[in-house]
Amino acid sequence: MEIKVVRQIMEVNEYVAQENRRLFDQRGILVINLMSSPGAGKTTLLERTLDALKNEYTTAVIEGDIATQLDAERIHRHGVPVLQINTQGNCHLDANMIRNALESLDLDGVRILFIENVGNLVCPAEFSLGEDMKVTILSVAEGDDKPEKYPVMFQQSKALVINKLDLLGFVDFEVGAARRRALALNPRITIFELSCRTGQGLGAWVDWLRAQVDEKRAASG
Repeated sequence: MEIKVVRQIMEVNEYVAQENRRLFDQRGILVINLMSSPGAGKTTLLERTLDALKNEYTTAVIEGDIATQLDAERIHRHGVPVLQINTQGNCHLDANMIRNALESLDLDGVRILFIENVGNLVCPAEFSLGEDMKVTILSVAEGDDKPEKYPVMFQQSKALVINKLDLLGFVDFEVGAARRRALALNPRITIFELSCRTGQGLGAWVDWLRAQVDEKRAASG
C-alpha cells in the first residue's frame, strides 16, 4: 500500500510539473532549479548572477526554505521580484507549490525564473517543478566525494557549480576528483569552478546562462 501511495504522489507531481512547463514554454521563460546542501552558496550565487544580468533580462525568483524569509529579503534588495515559499518542514519544493506561487508572481516580460530549492542533497532532485534544468552547487567545504554519496542530484543536473574556490587552501578538497566523480555519473554535465566572494569564474557561468536564454528563445519561436 505504501508503494502505491508513493507512486501516486510522484505521478501527480509529474502531471503538475508538465502543466508548469507548458506555461513557461508558452511565455518563453527559462526556468532554473538551483539545488545544493545548506550553506553551499545558492543565494550568494543568485545575487551575483542577478547583478550581472540586470541590464539584459527581466528576472524573477522563487525562494524555497523550511522557514523564514531571510533569503527572499536578500534577493528583494537587488530589485528583483521574489516570492518566498516556506515548506514548514518539507525538505524540498514540489510542482504544486510552484503552481500556487505563480498565481502571485507577475511573469510578464520575465526571461529567467530562478527557483532556489530547499537546502538538501537528496529530495529536491527527485521532484520535477517544470523547470528547464536543474543546477547543483557544491562548495569546496563539503568534500569532493559528494557526487558519489548523492548521485541522483548530479545525474539530474545540467550544470554543476563548484563554489568557494577561495577556500581551497583551508579545506581538503580536490577539484579534479570532484569533476571526475560528477562526470562519471553524468558525462554531459557542464562544470563551472568559481568563487562568489572574489568573482573568479563568474563570467563563464553568466555567459553560459546567456546561451541558455538564447536556446530557449529559439525553441519557443
